[in-house]
Amino acid sequence: MRDMRRPTAATMAFAMLAACSHGRHDCDPGAAASSSTAAPSASASRAPRTTARLRFLKDGKLVRELSVAALARSTKAKRVTLYEPDYAATKRYLALPLGAVLAEGFGLDAKALADQELVLRARDGYTVPVSGRRLLEPGGLLAIQDLDQPGWQRVGPEHADPGPLMIVWRGRNQTDGNLYPRPWQLASIGIARPESVFPHAVPEGEPTASPARRGWAVFRTDCIRCHAINGEGGHVGPDLNVPRSIVEYRPVAQIRAYIENPLAFRYTRMPPHPGLSRTDLDDLIAYFQVMKTQKHDPGAAQHPAP
Repeated sequence: MRDMRRPTAATMAFAMLAACSHGRHDCDPGAAASSSTAAPSASASRAPRTTARLRFLKDGKLVRELSVAALARSTKAKRVTLYEPDYAATKRYLALPLGAVLAEGFGLDAKALADQELVLRARDGYTVPVSGRRLLEPGGLLAIQDLDQPGWQRVGPEHADPGPLMIVWRGRNQTDGNLYPRPWQLASIGIARPESVFPHAVPEGEPTASPARRGWAVFRTDCIRCHAINGEGGHVGPDLNVPRSIVEYRPVAQIRAYIENPLAFRYTRMPPHPGLSRTDLDDLIAYFQVMKTQKHDPGAAQHPAP
């Protein structure tokens, strides 16, 4: 299933039935996301936004916060040309080797980083768990300047500004956004197990091999980048469990049919998802069924019942 932010690239494993009415939301306090649809002026500077900062966290605690200027000095920025699926075009960037960025931010060598689980968070609410081993693969880069467009070329259905920091991949075999995430507006990189980052999204009390646990694995790998459960996860799309679970207001058969071919229901940015197996869908439904009994609603106080 494709990421709702980028219909030409990253895939997800679940599309919500209710269309995302607000689209993009800020999930990183103190970092304002830009969603202007206006094209940048011809006089806009091509220089990287050197004052922008990237946060490095471990188990939720700040380890370091480095400016683009500091990262560029320590990790040797270079010009690269690569195919960018988000634009379906070849792009040129000034970029930093992602492995060097991680080493500088966390003060760890490649061997130590490879064994870590990390979470990438963008200013627009996109949140994706990924292994350190994946981020250390050759070809991973942190783009700090678009060399083809003053400022940054707008991207996605809402023509968002992807800068000042965007992860890109150079390898020909690294174009699958489900395997190689491409968060734009990158705000932070954290070392943490997904279960500790999203504790209220875990189906408590369920056996390891149960359908609900398998469904959590599917959701964690492919859905949580855009959707939250109990307020934890991505905020590009709506929460799928609070205040009401999707299985509390949609028939299961309809949910399954929508996931398989959402365009049969409405014109939406979500494409069909033929890659999900029947077992994957069964496990996701089982996960949602369990989570509807394990609600934790951090937004309830701000949205009192009428």
